[in-house]
Parts: sequence; C-alpha cells; structure tokens
Amino acid sequence: MTKSRRFLFGFAAAAAAIFLGGASSALHAQTKSDCPAALPAATTCYTGASPEGGFYLVAIPENWNRVLVMHAHGGPETAAPTLKRSIEDVTRWSVVVKAGYAWVGSTFRRGGYGVTMAAEDTENLRKFFIKTFGQPKRTIMHGQSWGGNVGAKVIELYGVNPDGSKNYDGALLTSGVLAGGSRGYDYRMDLRAVYQYYCNNHPRPSEPQYPLWMGLPADGKMTRDDLQARVNECTGLQLPAEQRTEVQKRNLSNILAVTRIPQRTLAAHLSWATFLFSDIAHKRLQSRNPFSNDGVQYAGSDDDEALNKGVVRYQADRGAVAELARDSDPTGKVALPVLTIHGIDDPTAFVEMESAYRRTLDDAGTSANLVQVFTKEKEHSFLGAPQYPALLEALLGWIDNGVKPTPQSVATLCEKFISSHDGGCHIDIAYQPKPYESRVYPRNR
Repeated sequence: MTKSRRFLFGFAAAAAAIFLGGASSALHAQTKSDCPAALPAATTCYTGASPEGGFYLVAIPENWNRVLVMHAHGGPETAAPTLKRSIEDVTRWSVVVKAGYAWVGSTFRRGGYGVTMAAEDTENLRKFFIKTFGQPKRTIMHGQSWGGNVGAKVIELYGVNPDGSKNYDGALLTSGVLAGGSRGYDYRMDLRAVYQYYCNNHPRPSEPQYPLWMGLPADGKMTRDDLQARVNECTGLQLPAEQRTEVQKRNLSNILAVTRIPQRTLAAHLSWATFLFSDIAHKRLQSRNPFSNDGVQYAGSDDDEALNKGVVRYQADRGAVAELARDSDPTGKVALPVLTIHGIDDPTAFVEMESAYRRTLDDAGTSANLVQVFTKEKEHSFLGAPQYPALLEALLGWIDNGVKPTPQSVATLCEKFISSHDGGCHIDIAYQPKPYESRVYPRNR
C-alpha cells in the first residue's frame, strides 16, 4: 500500500472512530506514516471529521516549537467538503511545518459560502486541539485568500475573551479577500453584466432568462465545462491569439479593459460569478440579491456610451446586503497583531483589497495592530516559500517582544530562509496599494 493510500485509509478509520467512539480515540489511531509526503519524515498527522460535518488534518513536527498555526483555506468551494482540500493545503504550506510549527486545517462543514460558519468551525477545532494535545505556547491564525476573510472574522469573534484572556496571539493573512462579502465581489457582478452585454450566451436568448446576480437558477444544470465552452465561443480565450476571429478579439479586449480582470484569471472569475453566486443567493440568502451595479459608469471599452446604455442593471436587496455583511465583512474590532502579505499583481484577490482592510481598521481605531507587506509577485495561491517562515518569525517577535515588524524587517528576515526554501524573497518595501475604488467601480448602495 502506498503512503498516500495509507493516509486515506487512516482517515477513513479515524472518521469512523469519531462517529462510533469519540474524537480523542480517533486522533490517537493515526501514525506518522499517514502524513502527506511533503512533510518532514518525523511529522505526526491526525485526521478526522467534526461533529458539524467537514474534515480536519493535524500535523505536528518532531521539533515542534509549541506554536500552533490554525489554517483557514481559500475558495470557498461549492462542492461537498472532502479531506483532499486539507491535504493539498498542508502540502502547499509544508514550509510552515518544516519550520517547526504545528498545523491544523479544516475543510469547514459545507463546501459553499459562510464566513462566520467557517470561523466557528476553526475555533471549535482549536478547542479540540487543546483538549487533545494541550495548550500551545502561542496560537497564530493563518488565513489564505477567502480564508483571509475567515481569519479576519476568527480574530474579531474569538481572538480575545471578555475577561481579556487570549485564544489567539496574532494573525497572518495571506492574499486575503479582505474587503468582505458585501464589497469583495462587486467586480464579479460587473463581470457578469459586461460579459453578457458582449457575449449574450450566459444565458443564451433561447434559454430561460434569470437575473445575473443569482449566478444560475436554483435548478441550473450548467457545468464548469459548459461555461468554459461558452467563454471560448465568445472570446476565443482558449485559442492562440492569432486564431481568434475579429469579433472574439473585440469581445475579449472590451471585457478585459472594462472589468480590469487579467486575462489569465478571466474564466476563473466568471466561474465564481456563476457557481459561487448561485450558492450565496440560493443557499445563504433565500434567493435574494446582495449585488448591485446600479450607478456604475463602465469605462475602457471601444464604445462606453453604448455599453452603459445597454448593460443590464441590478439594485441589491438591502436586507440581503446586510445579511451578507454581517456574515462576512470585517468590522476592524481587532485586538491582536495582524500581519498581511499580498502580491502586487495578484490576479485573483486584487491587492487593493488591502486598502479596504486598512480603512476598516482605521475607522475602528485599531490600525496600530496592522502591518501590511507587499511582494512583486504575480501570484495568488502561494508566494515565495522563504517569505512564510520570515513572516511568522516577525509576527512572533511582535507578540513576544513588542517589536512591530516593517516590510524592511520582514525582507531582512526572509534572506536567512532563502538557502533552505525555494521561491525567493520578493518584498517591495516601499509599495502602498491604491484605494479599493481605483480597482473596483463604486456604486449606489
């Protein structure tokens, strides 16, 4: 039996034991041979299922420094959760375990949207870890992408207890969707409207019509392959540029220019604006509309006047917006050190989201608890590996010694990890992002 198959077999046994005999016995049924191959050989891994649903993975290195990293994954995915996601994430961030940190990651109880729900799942798993393994010296919240939004919610809701005691000591938010749900998907609403203006195939005129803000009808049967075929039909996105028709070239050029979305992630953003929007509208908001493009003046096309006259417009339901905001928007009530890092040319979660997050903390009077670091990378899902242990070390220095990091100090720390980790250090010590509204059209709310 291969190592990966032993891992999955061990997971199945652990999940069964949880339902039949309790979580603690299930955890101790695992052995270190069950760890993903990317982790150090002496790491011990545990897997299981939470009472609410979803799965978790715990990785404890032999040289554990007694610092626990609670991980919130990106997405969200709209399929049912599987352990595969936790395996992929600990493999991707194996550099954290190699540096001596314990790692705990949850798939959350459902595959779709729900920031507060995911935050609760993360906190429940932290409590479970302590009950099983004891209190770590420090606990760091790590949130990646959409998980950055989850991580921000975790430290607001659970970071500090009413008596002043701390559950978390700090947070590292990487490539975070930090504008929150009520604003963080506005540009995808724009994409659905602008795409439909030029392509008119999502839905086609011959198909049942529905408001684009809902992504798909509640009983929609479209697949991701179906969507990709329509995008390619309209824009030639999957074709070499020289093989696109003139109409395809014009459509693609206009869509990219108006939405300000990079070509390499256009299909992915449209997929989220289809399947994730459907999940949010139908499964979270009782088929109410949280997205508006009312009052948006689109620009950058070859005929802005015609576009703004002909593009479909929607006004959001105020109750739906308020509910989505309650679930997902950061409030800025942060009483812990927070360190963020973001690629300047991130094609998925635009770097300007960091400006939105800083403004939130400014408004709450807590921005002294925030340090933001930016890299010259054009990546989203994973940045240069040496930067992660440098960020964690800088964050712990802030927590333990009161030494607030700077982009320069993180860049200096990064240099000592270059020889042992791939990817390099790419921190731009002078960069500051433009306001969120410079990237995402403002609108009437």
